[in-house]
Amino acid sequence: MTSVRVVISGAGGCTPLGGSLAEVGEALRAGRLPFVPSRHWPEFAVAPAEPQGDMARAAAPDAALRLLGGWRHRHYCHRGAQLAVLAGLRAALDAQPGGEEGTPSWTSLLPDDTPLLLAAGPMLDVSGEPGLPPGDVSRLGALWLLRWLPNTGAAALCRFLGLHGESLTLNAACASALQALGEGFRRIRRGEADRVLVAAGDSRLSEVGLLGYARAQTLSRRGPDCGPRPFDEGRDGFVAAEGGAAFVLESLEAATTRGARIHAELLGFGASSDGGSLTAPDEQGRYAERAVRAALAEAAAAGMTGGPHWISAHGTGTERNDAVEAALLERLFGDMSSPPAVMAFKSRQGHASAAAGAVELLTLLAAWRTGSMPSIAGLERPCSSQLAFVREATPFAGPLGLLENFGFGGQNAALVVRLWT
Repeated sequence: MTSVRVVISGAGGCTPLGGSLAEVGEALRAGRLPFVPSRHWPEFAVAPAEPQGDMARAAAPDAALRLLGGWRHRHYCHRGAQLAVLAGLRAALDAQPGGEEGTPSWTSLLPDDTPLLLAAGPMLDVSGEPGLPPGDVSRLGALWLLRWLPNTGAAALCRFLGLHGESLTLNAACASALQALGEGFRRIRRGEADRVLVAAGDSRLSEVGLLGYARAQTLSRRGPDCGPRPFDEGRDGFVAAEGGAAFVLESLEAATTRGARIHAELLGFGASSDGGSLTAPDEQGRYAERAVRAALAEAAAAGMTGGPHWISAHGTGTERNDAVEAALLERLFGDMSSPPAVMAFKSRQGHASAAAGAVELLTLLAAWRTGSMPSIAGLERPCSSQLAFVREATPFAGPLGLLENFGFGGQNAALVVRLWT
């Protein structure tokens, strides 16, 4: 069977550094960091994706935000779901060869049988939900349950875009977004679809959302204006973030035929489960390594040679996760005369949880357009001498790279991509 080449022909987001590739790229060039004190736990830093509060009130809304903001039922989508919907609308627009001109006909942007794969985080805005026990349940709205259902964001996005194909919502903790991208990649690779929309969104910036992390002592305590320090000897935890990012995936043939701009090509995907602790990673990183090796092997079978040139590490900034990931990367690449450059975008965007992989892929596409790999912010004393951590803005050595995400429950995912000019 002939292997189908899979490319990204549309990208959009709502991230702490911006919603478009141009905005994120500008923020990277300027070295801007988005960390601010949390309004719920002021002693901790967070990284919001839009002005905190109603996204519809953001300055200079684009067509996607105007559509979402004008929808009277948007309150049925919790904040993370809204971020996914907004990102999906922006990606669908970006996939059009002519770009956004005037008011788009949203239901004509993608074929109506386009599958949607949505990576979603949980509803954690408990303290802001009126009527929940021990409150007065008589205050609950008639359809309050919609905010708690994982597929409400997917239903909203299908409604806006007029999609009637498969709609699947995934939650694999911090590996969710890469898992959704991998599932979309597989569907096109196997010939099951010509085009797939993959969207992701999550927010943990609520009082209850931050409470669990604070009690587990996984949040960085450097102060409200500081970011995390992935792979630094002095790292002390991550910074919670929110964000959304989405991509239109399609076969290279379909994208070329319709004259679409191609952002990147997906070459390989791997996933695995530790089958151990509900929170801590496998101490040897054996099953995370299995996922990475599977992605690299599939990419090699697809013709990848001479890579990867760079790695987008999971890099949370927590003691145990970074140690396990660094050891894994040492085993795979530490003996190379020219090991791949290691980036850690959570140092610049925070940890977007279920949306992390999509937000980091969007940031990669933006960085590629600037021509430089951004340094790992806050990295002063690297935890490994064998790995080529990016310590200052450096030109990309090449287009081939690996993205890694490892989540609670031992969920592991890895994706190999080739960036296009």
